[in-house]
Amino acid sequence: MVDFLLLGPVELRVADRSVDLGPAKQRTVLTVLLVDAGRWVAVETLIDRVWGEDPPAQVRASIYAHIARIRRMLAGTAARLDGSTDGSAAGPQLLRGPGGYLLDMPPDQVDLHRFRRLVEQARNPGQPDASRAALLHEALGLWRGEPLAGLSGAWAARTRDNWRQQRIDAVAAWADAELRVNNHAGVIGPLTALVNEHPLVEPLTVALMRALQAAGRGPEALTCYTALQKRLTEELGTDPGAEARQMHQAVLRGEPARPTAPSTPEPADARLGRSVPAQLPLATRGFVGREKELAQLDGILAAAAAAGRPTAVVVSAVSGTAGVGKTALAVHWAHRVANRFPGGRLYVNLRGFDVSGAAVTPDQAVRGFLDALGVPAQRVPAEPQARVGLYRSLLAGRRVLVVLDNARDAEQVRPLLPGTAGCLAVVTSRNRLAGLVAAEGAHPIPLDLLSPAEARDLLAHRLGAHRVAAEPQAVEEIITRCARLPLALAIAAARAATRPTPSLASLASELRAADGGLEVFTGDGDDPMTDARTVFSWSYQALGPGAARLFALLGLHSGPDFSAPAAASLTGLTLHQVRPLLAELARAHLVTEHTPGRYTLHDLLRAYATEQAHILDPDTEQRPAINRILDHYLHTAHAADHLLNPHNAPITLAPPRPGVAPEQIVDHAPAMAWFTDEHTVLLAAVQQAADAGLDTHTWQLASALTTYLQRRGHWHHSLTTLRTALDATQRRPEGPGHAHIQRRLGSTYLLLGRHGDAQPHLQRAVELFGDLGDRTAQAHAHLDLGAVLIRQDHYHQALHHAQQALDLYRSTAHTAGEVRALNAIGWCHAQLSDYQRALTHCQQALHLLKDIGDLSGEAATWDSLGYAHHHLGQHHQAVDCYHQALKLYRDLGDSYNEADTLVSLADTHYATGQTATARDTWQRALTIFDDLDHPDAEQIRTKLNAVT
Repeated sequence: MVDFLLLGPVELRVADRSVDLGPAKQRTVLTVLLVDAGRWVAVETLIDRVWGEDPPAQVRASIYAHIARIRRMLAGTAARLDGSTDGSAAGPQLLRGPGGYLLDMPPDQVDLHRFRRLVEQARNPGQPDASRAALLHEALGLWRGEPLAGLSGAWAARTRDNWRQQRIDAVAAWADAELRVNNHAGVIGPLTALVNEHPLVEPLTVALMRALQAAGRGPEALTCYTALQKRLTEELGTDPGAEARQMHQAVLRGEPARPTAPSTPEPADARLGRSVPAQLPLATRGFVGREKELAQLDGILAAAAAAGRPTAVVVSAVSGTAGVGKTALAVHWAHRVANRFPGGRLYVNLRGFDVSGAAVTPDQAVRGFLDALGVPAQRVPAEPQARVGLYRSLLAGRRVLVVLDNARDAEQVRPLLPGTAGCLAVVTSRNRLAGLVAAEGAHPIPLDLLSPAEARDLLAHRLGAHRVAAEPQAVEEIITRCARLPLALAIAAARAATRPTPSLASLASELRAADGGLEVFTGDGDDPMTDARTVFSWSYQALGPGAARLFALLGLHSGPDFSAPAAASLTGLTLHQVRPLLAELARAHLVTEHTPGRYTLHDLLRAYATEQAHILDPDTEQRPAINRILDHYLHTAHAADHLLNPHNAPITLAPPRPGVAPEQIVDHAPAMAWFTDEHTVLLAAVQQAADAGLDTHTWQLASALTTYLQRRGHWHHSLTTLRTALDATQRRPEGPGHAHIQRRLGSTYLLLGRHGDAQPHLQRAVELFGDLGDRTAQAHAHLDLGAVLIRQDHYHQALHHAQQALDLYRSTAHTAGEVRALNAIGWCHAQLSDYQRALTHCQQALHLLKDIGDLSGEAATWDSLGYAHHHLGQHHQAVDCYHQALKLYRDLGDSYNEADTLVSLADTHYATGQTATARDTWQRALTIFDDLDHPDAEQIRTKLNAVT
């Protein structure tokens, strides 16, 4: 027997003997694979979970080494089971495929998955209370202590917290089930131990109070409540919740304890958003002072916790001029109180004063928060107001800190405010947000300049106390010239730190010679650039010529951040040449490497860089740089999009300009990762190209971005960019761009379920591609139009378009398209109950697939064949076809279609009277749908309940 144990110290036991799992990193790699046993895990996911935000330079080599050792260990495990010495025995297999790595093994060999299965069985509404209690008791018996004990890192910590909550939920359900069968004595001891272990978890105390009351030990129940109330007041500054207070009143009145209603399956929406987000940026190094403001924030948090009103939300609006340290204060305080918000920490830079005008809309911010909360793309509502409603619903009952940085006005903020007690929002803005104070009861915290003492502390933290103490007069002059503005002081300190030999007096003299100091900020509408320009110019003029040119050209970059390869193309330099220049800017505090390999500028510095960019010659520097950066993003995005969708209609690009070095992406997973990093930059690049009148760049960038946005569920972003692209192509409606964007718009409307909007765009695309003589693209449009008609149950019309597509694909020898058209024809025939013709077309498709290696098309075809065989009563053949499809979907890591095919397979088993097999297969599908938080889960749960 092989047992992998995660609900305690990470262990492997073979026939009750422990096996050495190697060093900590190797154990973490194995744990990541075990958590997703039976699922493909991308290499990037492994890296992120094992090493976090700071992986080593040779991280992939480390991954491969760990994987090799794990394979040897698993082979040895199999050998121990039957005594073989050649590693040929059956056992867990670690597979490599397009989706990454997969640990192929029965999930029940992992205690975590056994625990979840038992809890899920206990949730069945038809389960008797005694059976429910026994199942939950067995599940809880799998816990051996702190889960993942011995593993460190952010992912392990987050996962550990999540599992603890699952255990607590199971304990509460177990206690209620035991009380329903009058076994109150059996739960008092275990609950007492758990309450001592988790003294602030109210449901455990409530369950213990209920058990004590049922056992006639009311005074002890009251003691439990008093202890809970005291701990909450002292440690969190709050009172017990409604359920605990109601239980307390019931004990006081001497009412008999009533167990809660039996556990029922959670509604789909309740399973959404279980991720615990941790989005806070890195805290500012060397943060000093601000004791008064930090105390105010602490007081606001305490008052919010004490209020206890169910609809109350307290907002702290931190205001102050640019560069005064609003973000540093908010992020520093947020890190300081993070443990008070176990539900997570959300953060967004709203870019309300970005010089490019590309502020984050409330809807974009909400969409990002839903991603962070773990809502799958297919579960995100189509309407903005519904997205806000889902966001607020997910925060209900949780303690979440929301940091809304750099807001333009109250209207940008209001949709992002949580709506229930327990959550807190901190808003930073250059404006006073008086409307937020008046309407939402926000607490304003105006932020002034640093005091002279705080300014000295800042310099001492960055330069060393000894160096600051040695030249007090020079330090005072630097502070005065920088007007006690934290951003200016940080730049001056960076300049001094890079030149440790010259005295601080010489630096003060340089600043004095740079045309006077900064004026004191009043925050009453003065342009902060007027005051900060002196310090910026002083630091800028000290740069080498290469770094100075790079800084100025960054003023032409439209996105919120950028990578080193993008900076290389922007300047026309090689990556090797640009890296030292970026390092020089970072040392001068003019750019910040906010995540490894990605850089950003403070708003004021971006505005100053833009000024310097406009000083450059338009013909020799400005326009060529804009063309180069747009070429960089276009050619990289086009190559990455081809990896995501290799059979899409090809688009011909002009060659990249001299000096442009597109990034080399060679696989599907790196392509998705690149788009994830760059998609906000690409959205801005589409708009920049449109504003510059570069119509071809506009539509080609929008087209290259569409596949990614559609797969990640960013459908409204896709619509926005495609509408911008449509405007650009309408200036040349006879060109290919107009046809491609019409098709892309139609496919996006299809995903949104807006079939009436999709159909005219796709019909127009069919006509335009016909006029252009592009038969392959016209065939793609016919297939998309057919998909719309299938959704509308117009199968005869859909069949006509699929046949049109087939004829066009055959005329261009486009085999992959021919396969998909044949499968679409077969599917339409199947929906029209002509199953024999469906088989004929799908078998033709299958024959062609042998030559092209299109695994996705082959899987879909096997699935269609299974459907046709099933409805012809040929159940044995249907089962074989479905198994073929399942194997391919698993190889591809396509979880949704794997689950969808499992449902069809279960239907076939059920039709042949194999009820137990059907039930097990539906359960496997349900597990996947639940992991995806997909609405189809409810239909499968209904089927399971019916057969149970």
